[in-house]
Amino acid sequence: MIDLTTVHTLSSGSSGNALVLSTENTHILLDAGISCRRIEQGLRQLGLELCDLSALLISHTHSDHISGLATLVKRCRAPIYSSYETARGLQYRIAGVEDLLRPFSQGVPFEVDGCRVTPFSTCHDAPGSTAYRIDTEEGGFGFLTDSGCIPDGAREVLPGVELLLLEANHDVDTLRSGSYPYYLKRRILGDNGHLSNEAAASFAAEAAGWGASEIVLAHLSEENNTPAMARSAVERSLAAAGLSPRLTVAPRSALSECHMVGAGCRR
Repeated sequence: MIDLTTVHTLSSGSSGNALVLSTENTHILLDAGISCRRIEQGLRQLGLELCDLSALLISHTHSDHISGLATLVKRCRAPIYSSYETARGLQYRIAGVEDLLRPFSQGVPFEVDGCRVTPFSTCHDAPGSTAYRIDTEEGGFGFLTDSGCIPDGAREVLPGVELLLLEANHDVDTLRSGSYPYYLKRRILGDNGHLSNEAAASFAAEAAGWGASEIVLAHLSEENNTPAMARSAVERSLAAAGLSPRLTVAPRSALSECHMVGAGCRR
């Protein structure tokens, strides 16, 4: 039997985000931005229940990342890891969460049931917004969404990950010409907003050069992007760099295919 680390997104986009990383004995939920019912449904499709979760990692307090958490903490008492700033926000918003919180400092690794988690700050308009690297015995997984630019920590922490989930939120021209009000366009396009297809494409080439064998594009805007536009932008950048990692797009509101980290998963 080949040991693998697997990653499945349960939902990915402005309407809600959640994913599950699993090793043989550890299951980590990263964000809870969909209903508890939908999280349970996704877990059951993977043969899991809420009680199987080893821990929750929260990236930040925007509703599309924590909307299911208030119900989830009533039914699952797994520890919740977040930055100190995010933990303070969760205490204000969610009753009964205090005893579960395990706040961390950015850049300081910690362990979750044999998984080494390294958090780092993103450039986003939520206090303590965080991206993650998770290393298991099989390899490294990187998670970078909700950032208006590529943070310095990404280039310090993510080199060498085998699997990278990367935000490709919007096509700049589509956003600029679209129906969003000016203030919202300015927010999304700003340094504390969201990564464009072009920014994702440039960083994807960097990550592939560092050894990423698969890149999953995530958190696509429903109004200002399409999977085809995101893929095309990233494919052009990878081709120009002479690199060819596997490239996929996370589905907006359904369980994804299985993304794998491990020596036996080469395609």
